Order: sequence, then structure tokens, then C-alpha cells
Amino acid sequence: MKKLINSPETVLADSLAGIAAAHPELRVDPVNRIIYRATPKSAGRVALLSGGGTGHEPLHGGYVGEGMLDAACAGAVFTSPTPDQMLEATMVADQGAGVLHIVKNYTGDVMNFELGAELAAAESGVEVAVVIVNDDVAVEDSSFTAGRRGVGTTVLLEKIAGAAAEQGRDLAAVLAVAEKVNASGRSMGVALTSCTVPAAGKPTFDLPDDEMEIGVGIHGEPGRRRVPLAGAAEIARQLVEPILADMDFTGAPTIVMLNGLGGTPLIELYVMYAEVSKLLEAAGVEVARSLVGNYITALDMAGCSVTILKADDDILSLWDAPVNTSGLRWGI
Repeated sequence: MKKLINSPETVLADSLAGIAAAHPELRVDPVNRIIYRATPKSAGRVALLSGGGTGHEPLHGGYVGEGMLDAACAGAVFTSPTPDQMLEATMVADQGAGVLHIVKNYTGDVMNFELGAELAAAESGVEVAVVIVNDDVAVEDSSFTAGRRGVGTTVLLEKIAGAAAEQGRDLAAVLAVAEKVNASGRSMGVALTSCTVPAAGKPTFDLPDDEMEIGVGIHGEPGRRRVPLAGAAEIARQLVEPILADMDFTGAPTIVMLNGLGGTPLIELYVMYAEVSKLLEAAGVEVARSLVGNYITALDMAGCSVTILKADDDILSLWDAPVNTSGLRWGI
């Protein structure tokens, strides 16, 4: 294993130290492992909190800032943060209008965020609303979840709900936007290689050079099937067709994200997006906005995912609203 780290035991602490040094617009709490906006939003605005295991950067810490999250809790690599972290972040982030918890549907995350919300309500009376992202069409249940996994739509939801909160919408309205985005987004991924967790020191799973895993999870969980390695056009077909079979995306604009899983160069992601775009055009799906790059990764895994979100005028307006984070920035 070759990693740019000091040791597997200190990788999270060292990463948080690097974030603090690189981004003075953020405030990093190294004890509780929480990333905040250095300047909180105005009083009376809804706050957004998310988090999860590290290894998916820029998710979630990279989306703390104007137009997106107010705070993000960082767990160890591929490990949920603790309820105490959620409690601390919720109480600090609250500006008097309540806090929306954005939770990817993984068992540990759901349980710990739920307990953190209960503790916040009991100890400080903070009103907490929760949206659980479950957009992965690959599998219904997995080794990490009950129900569908939460993957790429998380990024789009944090951006869109973040803009709604920035506008001053109340907690019920921000939650309604978040739930609409979750219900309207679908994702599917493919792995060409495994990822290597620093503490393990070896690949999470064995994937022969001439095979790929269709429907892989962002922690290396098994997908739908292993198939022979194919060209970009065929890989795109195997990702897009299950998404289109799961939801009708015609008759409305869409936001499409072609996301790298950490180990795939941008040139290949654009090759993939070209193929995805062709398939969507042939299917009568209108792409109004697109995003190509590494936005929710799985350490060094080679591969990508496709996320399609069925939008409307409000969602597109919120998507276009200014955002200023280390991982996503426009309109500033």
C-alpha cells in the first residue's frame, strides 16, 4: 500500500489539520471532528448538518460554506460519526430556526444521527428535521443498509436545500425541498478497481483486471453483478438503463452528475459523460444542468457513478443560486 499519510491511525486528524490550514473560511473543531463555517449564517436561518465516514471527499466537509452546509461531522474512514458529534454540531450550528440533518441511508449513519437529534431536542430544545437519502438503484438492501443506499443525490440535495435555507425559507419548507430532491434523484455506479482503506492496508475486494462491478457501493459493497470489462459506451448503457427503468425522467428538465469515485482521471469522466449524454438524448431526457468531476468518492477506487435528478423551475433556480465551498463554487 502506497499512501500519502503519516499513519493509518492519524489520517483523519491529519486531514482535518490540513483542511484547517488550507481553508481559513472554515472552522475546524479537531476534538469533536466537526467542520463549521468560520462565519455562521444570519440568525433566524435554517442550518444544514451532514456528515459520515471520511474517504468520500469532498463530501461532506468540502460542502460546508455559503449556499450549502453549516457543519459536517467527520467519522473515521468509512465509519459513521458518533451521536455526540451530531449533538455538538447541531447545537453549535443552530441559528434559532432549526437544523436539517441530511443523512445517507447507511445503518450506522441513520442510527447515530437519529440519536444525536433526540439528544439535541432533549438538551437544548433545538428543532431537528431529517431527510434520509436513498437514491441508489443498484440494490434494495446491502451489507451496510436496510433499503437503498444514499449516494450521488446527496451532493445535489445539499446544494439545493442549502440554497433554500440561504433564502430564508423555514424548516418545513427546506425539508420539503430536500424530500422532493431525494424522491426525484436516482444513481448507479461502476467500479473498475477496489479501494484501499488505510487501516486495512490492502484492497477491500478482489476484482480481476478483465472484470468490473456494476452497481458497486461507495464503500466497496457488492453491486448487482460482475461482468467483463467493456468500453465507455457499454458501461454508460449499463449505468443509465437501470436508472431510466426506475423512474420516468421525460417531460421535465434534469440535472445530471457524472461523478468519479476517486481513482479515475477527468479525461475518462468526460469520455463517460459524452456517452451518457447520447443515451439520455436518445431516451428523450432533457439535460438542463450537468456536473462532471469527483464529488462523492470512495478513496482511490477507479470507476464512476451517474446521478439523474428530475427538476422543476424551483429546483433549477436553487441549483443556480450562488455557492461558495471548497468543493463547489459558482455565482459568487
